[in-house]
Amino acid sequence: MTHAPFSSLQTLSAAELSNLEQLGFQYMTEIQQQALPPALAQQDIIGQAKTGSGKTAAFGIPLLHKLNQRFFAVQALILCPTRELASQVAEDVRKLARFQANIKVVVLSGGVGIGPQIASLEHGAHVIVGTPGRIKDHLRKGTLDISQVQTLVLDEADRMLDMGFRDDIEHIVGHTPAERHTMLFSATYPANIEQLSRQMQRKPVRISVESVHQSSSIQQRLIICPRNQKPELLIKAIQHFVVEHAVIFCNTKLEVEEVAQRLRMEGYTSLALHGDLEQRDRDEIFVRFKNNSAHFLVATDVAARGLDVDELPVVINYDLPHEREVYTHRIGRTGRAGSTGLAISLAHDKDSFKIAAINALQGMDMHEYPPEKLCRKPSKVTKPNMVTLSLAAGRKDKLRPGDILGALTNDGGIPGSSVGKIDVLEFTAYVAVERSCARQALEHLRTGKIKNKSIKVRRV
Repeated sequence: MTHAPFSSLQTLSAAELSNLEQLGFQYMTEIQQQALPPALAQQDIIGQAKTGSGKTAAFGIPLLHKLNQRFFAVQALILCPTRELASQVAEDVRKLARFQANIKVVVLSGGVGIGPQIASLEHGAHVIVGTPGRIKDHLRKGTLDISQVQTLVLDEADRMLDMGFRDDIEHIVGHTPAERHTMLFSATYPANIEQLSRQMQRKPVRISVESVHQSSSIQQRLIICPRNQKPELLIKAIQHFVVEHAVIFCNTKLEVEEVAQRLRMEGYTSLALHGDLEQRDRDEIFVRFKNNSAHFLVATDVAARGLDVDELPVVINYDLPHEREVYTHRIGRTGRAGSTGLAISLAHDKDSFKIAAINALQGMDMHEYPPEKLCRKPSKVTKPNMVTLSLAAGRKDKLRPGDILGALTNDGGIPGSSVGKIDVLEFTAYVAVERSCARQALEHLRTGKIKNKSIKVRRV
């Protein structure tokens, strides 16, 4: 498919196009090319697209295009399954909204205190991004008014239904006007998604972007072995294929902890991510992995929602998922933007039906790799290149990435080239620095000031 430039969309203003170009958006992805024309014409959309397809811009651009910045009421509501995804979507929408002045985007999700959210809502908001449970809490308390919503977005709707949010979603939608623009996006199209669409949309335009990955972009390696040999063969595969940075998917929380612990015993920095963690811990785990401060992130599917890493070289399936579409969703996190990726899957004899289903969906067979060919390469594990520092201040304190960069690199600081990704969250900020100068960076921040204030900082 030939990708058209954003400039071919006649409804976008020069300011919008300029902002998109500054964000690196020149040509539309497939989902954007199919969804934007009808969405900008206010037609309801039901779209199927994989992770990393550009769907946030596909609904974010039409949502902002319709926004009246002088009308200080909630005009758009975006529902997401997890806090991490809500935060990521909100950040993307803020970037897309830079061409307009004073657009306020507020995140409402669980895992954090509701008090600061209520205070934020008292100052008004144009766009709300949140999880169904917390949005429902605000509606019950009367702290959120969505009666003026013009655009409703359900992002990763299949996961919200899997997580049991159906009743909450219906309750929330009941508080929005019947005459609204509704866009629903889902990685899969089970029957309950069709039912949800019929219930909430009017003559939606159905869009499906090919979810099967090109074999040329992702190499798939299938290792079949007895179940009790999987821990050892995981280590062998990591060393054989020289894997230094990867997401490892498990089907249960118990396996997540066991696999992460086994990797630590081998000397790897390994992070375990599942639903039982406190929100602060989850935030730090996401940031550390994205900052290249850890070798591996071991996670369940639900916990990993919202993880968006630009360059992820490898995905490992310690367990094959129960649904074949989930396999496609998992491995779609690698091999993006023209780069090549590697997907390694461990399976046992009783997984033959899962393997057959995945192969049928892809229209091709996963390449089976004999376990006896895997050779351990005993060597000292090198530590990750980056270290993450945490600052006890965030967006609520008017902290910006530039403030942190300036504080790190001013008199007696570290070189700007040694500073990596900077994430400013609501009440916390994280910055990645090269390991070789981590101690100097930590001391420089501790003894210095940011925006004329002393801010507590620690190594994560």
